[in-house]
Amino acid sequence: MGKKVRGAQGTPATVALTASGVAFQVHSYQHDPAVRSYGEEAVAALGTDPGRVFKTLVAEVDGAMTVAVVPVAGTLDLKALATAAGGKRAALADPAAAERTTGYVRGGISPLGTRRPLPTVVDASALDHPTVFVSAGRRGLEVELAPEDLVSLTGARTGAISRQ
Repeated sequence: MGKKVRGAQGTPATVALTASGVAFQVHSYQHDPAVRSYGEEAVAALGTDPGRVFKTLVAEVDGAMTVAVVPVAGTLDLKALATAAGGKRAALADPAAAERTTGYVRGGISPLGTRRPLPTVVDASALDHPTVFVSAGRRGLEVELAPEDLVSLTGARTGAISRQ
């Protein structure tokens, strides 16, 4: 897997990946503004297994903004996220607060290159694949990388935080 980042695709996520030196590949597709299920749109555009494409959700765990990375094919289990993050209660963050905190727009929130480092939990199922896809920081732009690199670069914990 090579590093394929053109200037027009440079986002904080791809800049962080390039600086880290890990292998990754950027995949772009034409985003349809009428689509509201960004993850399902990415799966269809990439033509890959939905278990390998992960969505990035922002939640508040005991009041602290926390990033959850779960397969598009599943849903976030907030109770499991709270436990994995070492907290007691979790709730999805207000979308505007998630955008302000991460520096990304909804549907393009990446776990990489956020404005400031945030506690992150990656669903353990990511480790079942040689590579996974996550948002590269813009709607219609995904990055493919080894799940171990994703966990390492985000300082994430892993846990069973999704339900099918």
